[in-house]
Amino acid sequence: MHRSKLSNMQEAAILLILLGVLSEGEALHLVHLPATSSVAENSPPETPVHKFSVKLSASLSPVSPGFPLVINSSPLTEAFRVNGLSGTDFEVVTTGREQLDFETGPNIFDLQIYIKDGVGATDLQILTVQVTDVNEPPAFPGNLAKGIELYIAEGTNPGSIYQVEAFDPEDASRNIPLSYYLISSSKSFRMSANGTLYSTTKFDFEAGNSSYYLIVEVRDSRGLKASTTLQVNIVNLNDELPRFTSPRRVFPIREELSPGTIVANISAEDPDDESFTSQLLYSITTVNNYFMINQLTGTIQVAHRLDRDAGELRQNPTISLEVLVKDRPKGGQENRMQITFIVGDINDNPATCTKFTHSILVTERAAKGTLLLDLNKFCFDDDSEAPNNKFNFTTPSGVGSSSRFLQDPAGSGKIVLIGDLDYENSSNLASGNKYSVIIQVQDVTPPYYKNNIYIFILTSPENEFPLIFDRPSYVFDVSEVSPARTRIGQVQATDKDFPQSSIRYSISTGGASLQHPDIFWINPKTGELQLVTKVDYETTSTYILRIQAANSEDMSSVTVTVNILEENDEKPICSPNSYFLAVPVDLKVGTNIQNFKLTCTDLDSSPRSFRYSIGPGNVNSHFTFSPNAGSNVTRLLLASHFDYAGGLDKIWDYKLLVYITDDNLLSGRKKAEALVQTGTVTLSIKVIPHPTTIITTTPRPRITYWIRRENIYSPSAWVKKGEMKMAKRAAVVETIQMSTVFDGEAIDPVTGEIYEFNSKTGARKWKDPLTQMPEWKQSSPQVAALHRMAAGEGNGPPRTTNKEEDRLSGKAQAEDAGLGSRNEDGKPGTPKNRHSALTGRASPKPHPGK
Repeated sequence: MHRSKLSNMQEAAILLILLGVLSEGEALHLVHLPATSSVAENSPPETPVHKFSVKLSASLSPVSPGFPLVINSSPLTEAFRVNGLSGTDFEVVTTGREQLDFETGPNIFDLQIYIKDGVGATDLQILTVQVTDVNEPPAFPGNLAKGIELYIAEGTNPGSIYQVEAFDPEDASRNIPLSYYLISSSKSFRMSANGTLYSTTKFDFEAGNSSYYLIVEVRDSRGLKASTTLQVNIVNLNDELPRFTSPRRVFPIREELSPGTIVANISAEDPDDESFTSQLLYSITTVNNYFMINQLTGTIQVAHRLDRDAGELRQNPTISLEVLVKDRPKGGQENRMQITFIVGDINDNPATCTKFTHSILVTERAAKGTLLLDLNKFCFDDDSEAPNNKFNFTTPSGVGSSSRFLQDPAGSGKIVLIGDLDYENSSNLASGNKYSVIIQVQDVTPPYYKNNIYIFILTSPENEFPLIFDRPSYVFDVSEVSPARTRIGQVQATDKDFPQSSIRYSISTGGASLQHPDIFWINPKTGELQLVTKVDYETTSTYILRIQAANSEDMSSVTVTVNILEENDEKPICSPNSYFLAVPVDLKVGTNIQNFKLTCTDLDSSPRSFRYSIGPGNVNSHFTFSPNAGSNVTRLLLASHFDYAGGLDKIWDYKLLVYITDDNLLSGRKKAEALVQTGTVTLSIKVIPHPTTIITTTPRPRITYWIRRENIYSPSAWVKKGEMKMAKRAAVVETIQMSTVFDGEAIDPVTGEIYEFNSKTGARKWKDPLTQMPEWKQSSPQVAALHRMAAGEGNGPPRTTNKEEDRLSGKAQAEDAGLGSRNEDGKPGTPKNRHSALTGRASPKPHPGK
């Protein structure tokens, strides 16, 4: 070490020689340096070490700013620096940056002090500083010397807490013991002589003593001492349960609070530390739909509707909840508390009814005091507690109802009858026997909710009066010629009961015949009697009807007599009504042709009323009837001769339509006003030329049948059958005799034609037939045969089977029942009906009822 210092000084001396040479003896230099100085160990900062000065150079240039300074040291240290005292006086002092410790650090420091002036002159000298030893007190190492903090968890059992250690700077080997003392008095701590700190009690942070301030002193054998501080902090552990601080456990609330309404504030604290309060977490452990809790504040709010009048709350308004408070989300301490909400009822439901409209049907003879309606059976209030669920009824109102209906007792909702409901009463009729009553059902507590009830009372009529006709019987007259739908008369029935129900009329008995089951018809609404078909005085002159009237309540009947007034409505009927005659061309004028005569009858006219005339077909007026009026029997005469040779006559076949009119007894004026009937007969006349007259024709063999049938509907109907042979060909004649009286007429529903019938036997025939005779084309022998027949030698004209020559029309064929045949006695037959074999159309259908 000393060699090192010597080497350094040698280097410094060499440097000074060089500087002196450079400055030529007038250089800048340090005064009082080099030098040796001392300083005590552990000296504080700014402790003076050595003073020196500077001798300026010849130029007297001042020392440059920042000089002189320690540019190097051996060993290196920052424990010293140079302070300026004046422009040329300076002092070396301690910096305090490094502890000068005689026992542990270097004892000698060589400081190189360098100076420089403004012209660049410099000087460098060595200052040797020796650190001197001082008797130091014990010291605490490190942070312990400044004081430290100790931490003890609360609840820790009494015992050793900390070992305090100090050292004596003078005792490098640390063999000399030091003594430790607890200066501050405390019942909770003690310290052993070797520096061990003990606790004497179990600490509770929540008891209020959260920290202790202790002073510890250490002494050496010479009595020197040092002290430090120990701050013992009691560590707060999470060992306490949170405590609820809200005093209430029962919370009465009302129903129907809005969601979000605060109904309770639950508060709690953590005894462990006030700082833990903000960390408490709240929750509701009970499953419920009504409430929720803010987990940070403990505020309980309504979550869903609270309806005291429905569900489980109607049966039990108490809601019990368990509130849990925790001091941390997981683990830690927790506590629980039971709270109860009692939901109170409010008048939030108006009195209501299952029906707000009532229709009551009351008989018109209902007794006064009759209970018509009890509204209590229909009305209710859903509020769960009285008086919120109580209600009553206001006084009834309504036009005309106050005198007929009353609520008895008042407010009870019982509607009784107090007036007269006679349906036929004029005042009741004026109101239509309908009454309206308005009544209100209302709560008995605020806000007095109300609802209107409408009562409609309808009087039910009863059958008090009989249904009667305005006459005990009716007599009506109707002409037999009146057509169908003719109005005969009208019946009328009335019922004094109201309301006036519609009356229906019908014919219960009478007004029928064999041909027509319904002769009369009555309008079911008006009672007007009409004809369904024409009536016939000659058949029935009087009808007795039983007319029935009925409504929804009653029924009555009356006798109606209908007298048929006789009219001239029957046509004359002649026999035969169609006939075939053969006339020789040279027959004498005035001759009764083939002894033909007409025999006519009329059911409603005298035989003297008949008048005969021939219509179209009587060309050149060759034919006439005698007598032509005033008799029911007349004969056909030849009125004028035929003139074929002179060209006057050209036709050989005549079809005569004979009119028989029953107006012979009427004057000209009366004929225009009276009802006149006309019957008809059809005659077919064949003019037979002379035998020498040749009519060209093509002869061909054939069989001609002449058939006449009459249906008498009796076991002896078929009286004779025979055959008659004519020259050069065979002719079969079949004669059937009938004796039938046709006393009725009807219209065939198929053809629409009129036919006559016998009401007893069912026999029938066509009325007013038209017969078309066939055209004959024969050779001279045939003409000769016809001459013989015209002279009475034969039984009538033959009928050909030649279809080409048989040109009878359909109607003529159908009505050709009067061919001029003769029976075996030589008398003309009387056709009263035709066999169906001779008709070209269907026979009339059997008469109804037969």
